Parts: sequence; structure tokens; C-alpha cells
Amino acid sequence: MKRLWAVSGVLFLGIAAFVSGCGGSVDGATSARKPGEKLKIVATVGMIADLAQRIAGEHASVQALMGPGTDPHLYKAREDDTRALDRADVIFYNGLNLEGKMSDLFVKMAHRKKAVYAVSEYIDEKLLREPEEMEGHFDPHIWFDVSLWMKAAERIRDGLVESDPAHADVFKKNAEGLLKEMNELHDWTKKTIAEVPKDRRVLITAHDAFGYFGRAYDIEVHGIQGISTEDQAPVAAINNLVNMIVSKGVKAVFVESSVPKKNIEALIEGAKARGHSVIIGGELFSDAMGDAGKPEGTYLGMVKHNVDTIVKALK
Repeated sequence: MKRLWAVSGVLFLGIAAFVSGCGGSVDGATSARKPGEKLKIVATVGMIADLAQRIAGEHASVQALMGPGTDPHLYKAREDDTRALDRADVIFYNGLNLEGKMSDLFVKMAHRKKAVYAVSEYIDEKLLREPEEMEGHFDPHIWFDVSLWMKAAERIRDGLVESDPAHADVFKKNAEGLLKEMNELHDWTKKTIAEVPKDRRVLITAHDAFGYFGRAYDIEVHGIQGISTEDQAPVAAINNLVNMIVSKGVKAVFVESSVPKKNIEALIEGAKARGHSVIIGGELFSDAMGDAGKPEGTYLGMVKHNVDTIVKALK
């Protein structure tokens, strides 16, 4: 785990060196396009791809490298990914070490003078979580605080404007509408989570992906594993959570679509052995969205699904 963060940090510093002089792009360059041809955009995760498509509209085709059910912490780039990145006019990635195993690819793309943007770039470091386990690195799961993810939308908007100035007005207008919806979602989430009595506001999941969510919406959050799913969950961590579940009378825990549920099942069995019944309150989307064509297959829909699932189970 420590080696992963250390290597990823060095590689992302390399990307930062390439992009810092030109507002996130590399020498302001993009791939050559024929007149009238759509921008080819590649994003790493669905949450980024969805925002990029909303803002670009009909003027771009967007491809997400990691689809539903994919854990970005464990993802290994395939040959198809390299080809997609080669063909892309614009590349958007999260940063903050989320895509640790793909960092070398971004460095290569930067060398080839691609327009490469980290959507986390606009977020003030003072607003980022820095868990002890990450030894000086930040929690990358910023999309769970909708107000922070609005900054990601702004970075995407500006990256598109830089890459395709001819459609700048369209991108700005689309972004304005999206940001309005996101602000409304942020307010709705606050109000909806507040409907759960304070003593029941305990969210237990497979890994520590919901830290920003807990901070933004006033809910106590615990993950069996840490920020990354790279390592096995310690037995002690499971036992400590079982003790907490029993002492607080927690009635529901949650599985994640991109993380195996064996550790959650171990929690349930551990509580049962202590004479306490706890159920799976539902499936949450953490590091990946739902299937395309469903509400959970969009960023806004994913957040709404999670909030509704949490509130229904805990309330």
C-alpha cells in the first residue's frame, strides 16, 4: 500500500510538471481534428465521463475507461485503453492517486502533448481530506461532496473551452445548467440525510470511500478497509466495527457495487454471534456508477440513489 502511494505520487508530480504551465493542458496542444469533427474525450471513471458529456453535449464523444462495477484502485490498463488515449483529443482524470495503476500512461500522454486535465485541480487543498493511513496524500473520493464535485465540473468546462474555443459558449451554457442542478442536489442531500435521527446516522461500508460524504452531510462514516481496496481488511478492523455496531445498536450496513461483499458479511456474522441482528441496507455506488440507461448511470442519479438507500435503511 505504501509503495503504491509513493510510486503514484512521483508519477503524478511528473504530470503536474507538464501541465502546470498551461492551466492543465500540455503546451495547449490537442490532437488534430478535421473541421466539424467532434472532440474525442476519454475520462477514467464514469463520474467524470458523465460530467464531460453533459457539458460538451453534441460537440464531443466521451468514453469512460472504467465502467460499472469497476474498482479504480485495482484497475490495470489494457491495450484498448492505450489506443483510446492515443486517439483522444482531451483526457480527463480524477487525480489524487485514484488512478494509481494508470499513472504511467498519463505521463506518456503528456509527453505526446495531449490535453490532459486533472478534474481535482480546482479544489483548494484545505478542503481535501488527508487520512493518516495515506501518509501525506489526499482522499480521492471527492465526488461524494457535491459542492466539491462542482469544482470538477468547472475544470471540465474550462478544459473543453481551451480545447475547442469555437464552441465555448455552448460549453459554458451547458455547465451553467449542470452546476445549478448540482447545487440543488447538494442542498437536497443535506436536508434528506438530516431526516435520519442523529443517533442513527451511522454509515458502515466496505471501504472508506464516503469520508467527504460524511463531512458534508453530517453522518458518521466507517469503512472496513481504508481509502484503497488494495490490501485485505485486518481482522482487528472487522472486530472493532462489530463492537461498535453492537454497542450503538446499528441496524443496517451497506455493500458497494465495485467492492466484494465478503467483509460486510463477516460484520453481519460477527454481530450475530454477539446476539445482535444487522442487515444489508442496500447497495451503494462508490467508485463506479450504475449501468448506462439507468438513473444510477449518471452522477446525479448515483448520488440520489445512494442517499435514498441510506435514508430508507437508517431512518
